[in-house]
Amino acid sequence: MARAPLSLKARAIGLLAQREHSRAELRRKLLRIELQQARRAALAKASAATSGADDDGSEPAAGYDAPTTEAAVDALLDALAADGYLNETRFVESRLHVRAGRFGAQRIQQELAQHGLKLDAEQQAALRATELERAREVWLRRFGAEPARDATERARQSRFLLARGFAPEVVRRLLRA
Repeated sequence: MARAPLSLKARAIGLLAQREHSRAELRRKLLRIELQQARRAALAKASAATSGADDDGSEPAAGYDAPTTEAAVDALLDALAADGYLNETRFVESRLHVRAGRFGAQRIQQELAQHGLKLDAEQQAALRATELERAREVWLRRFGAEPARDATERARQSRFLLARGFAPEVVRRLLRA
């Protein structure tokens, strides 16, 4: 016997219990879940009506009303934010805590921009102030305490740190020392 699907709110709270989400990210996930649930329901209905019906899932399900679903998801997100379950400041702090040990300020800001968020001036200043120490830790974990012997190795190490989002001036200072 199949279980009844979870409500939209139960799914949202379940996702938020796993980790913090931005509003845009949670909205995207909930809309995808609702679309999949509508497809399953349409497929079950079609297979009950005619055996052998085949749905590849490429089209939205019959009966799926995108504007109504989007309005329901937006209303749910507003309610979750009002109740304190969804908090973008908490998301930014969580993302900073998780990413600061591995990435530079540019990479963290880029990731937050993908979620439609920004660091405030105080967080940005704190991140820039510790960037050299964080770059040194990442560099030591990856390459060890042995300095680069030739220009090719220095270039490789430099590309690695730049790809991690560390500022070029910080990378130069680190590799010179």
